[in-house]
Amino acid sequence: MSRPRVVHVTTTDISLELLLGPQLSAFVDAGYEVIGASAPGEFVPAVEERGVRHVPLRNATRAMAPTRDVRALGELHRLFRELRPDIVHTHNPKPGLYGRIAARSARVPAVVNTVHGLYALPEDRFAKRAVVYSLERLASTCSDAELVQNPEDLELLRTTLRMPERKLHLLGNGVDLRRFRPPPDAAERTRVRRSIGVDDDSVVVGAVGRLVAEKGYPELFTAWHELGDRRDGATLVVVGPDDPDKPDALDRSTVERARAEGVQFLGMRHDVEELYWAMDVYVLASHREGYPRSAMEAAATGLPVVATRIRGCRQVVDHDRTGLLVTVRDPAALREALRDLIGDPDRRAAMRVAARERAEAEFDQERVISTTLGVYSRLLAQAGRPTPRPEDV
Repeated sequence: MSRPRVVHVTTTDISLELLLGPQLSAFVDAGYEVIGASAPGEFVPAVEERGVRHVPLRNATRAMAPTRDVRALGELHRLFRELRPDIVHTHNPKPGLYGRIAARSARVPAVVNTVHGLYALPEDRFAKRAVVYSLERLASTCSDAELVQNPEDLELLRTTLRMPERKLHLLGNGVDLRRFRPPPDAAERTRVRRSIGVDDDSVVVGAVGRLVAEKGYPELFTAWHELGDRRDGATLVVVGPDDPDKPDALDRSTVERARAEGVQFLGMRHDVEELYWAMDVYVLASHREGYPRSAMEAAATGLPVVATRIRGCRQVVDHDRTGLLVTVRDPAALREALRDLIGDPDRRAAMRVAARERAEAEFDQERVISTTLGVYSRLLAQAGRPTPRPEDV
C-alpha cells in the first residue's frame, strides 16, 4: 500500500455522510486511503463521491439487538483481518464498543474512537451508569486514542473511569462555516420561505433532527400547543426523518396531533443549510447530546438557539447572548423562551450577530480535522507505519 489505510466504522451510512463527510474528504486529501464501514443505505453514493470506499455491514443496526451486535463484532473482525488497515476509527455508541474490540482482536496497529457523547449522564440512574461506564471502560482498553468531543465527558473519563491521560484528547466539534452561513441576501431567504409555504412576515421556529422522543419533540409540541394565540402567527417547522428502529420513535398519533396544531414536517432533506435561512429561531429540546451539530449549524447561520441546559448544549449556547437555555423536559420553560424570542425582534437580531461570531471563533471543523490528523500521525509513527507522503496528496 502506498497510502496509509484508515477504516471509519459507524452504524449507518447517514452518519458517514452527515456526521463525518467533510472530515472523510479531508483525510482523503491528506493522503489517506479512507474506507467507510456501515449498514448500507441511500447515502452510500454521496460517501463514495468523496473518494471513500464503502464496505456494507450486514449486522450493524440502530435497534436493540444484542445478537446482531455480537455478529457485527465477528463481521468486523473478519473485515479488519482482510483489509489490514493501519488505523480503525470508530464512532457512535455500539460501533464504538464492538468496533474497538474487533480492531484490537484483529491486531490493527492503531485504534481510535471518537466519544460523540457518553450514552449515560451523571444524573442518570445508577444501574444505567454502571452498565454504560463499565462497557466504555472495557472498550477503551482496546484503543490507542480517545477523541472526546465534550469537555464534560473528558473530565468524567479522566476521573470516574480513570482512563489513561495519554489516550485522551479534547476534540471539540465543528461544522463547515462556508456551507452554514447567513443567507446571502433577502431574496434568497424569501425564495426558501416560499418553497415551504411561509410568508415574509411570519416568525419561523425550526427544529432539525430524527423524530425520536430523546430529541425533545413531545415537550416541544406541548409547548407549541400551550403557546396558542401567543404564537403571534409564528410557524414551527420540523426537518428530519422517522427513525423506526429506535424504541422512542415518535408514533403517528403524536405527529398527527402536532400537524393538526399547524406544525410543518418536511421529512429528510438534503438542503438543510438553505432551510436554516428560512428560520428566525432554532430550537433543540434534547434530553441527551454530545456536542450537537444542528445547534452549531444554526448558530453559524446566525440563528438564536433555544436549547435544553444539558451537556453539549451548554457548550454551544451562551445563555442570554447567543440564545436561551431552559430546563430539560420542561414544556413550560420551553414555551416561555419561545414566546420571548417570537415577540422580540430586536433581541433576535442581537443574538443573530453574537451566534455567528461565536461560530466563527469556536465551531470551525478545520480545528477538528487538524486534531484528528495529528493523532493519526503520532499513532502511525509509534506503530512504525508510514505517514502519507507528499506525492500521495
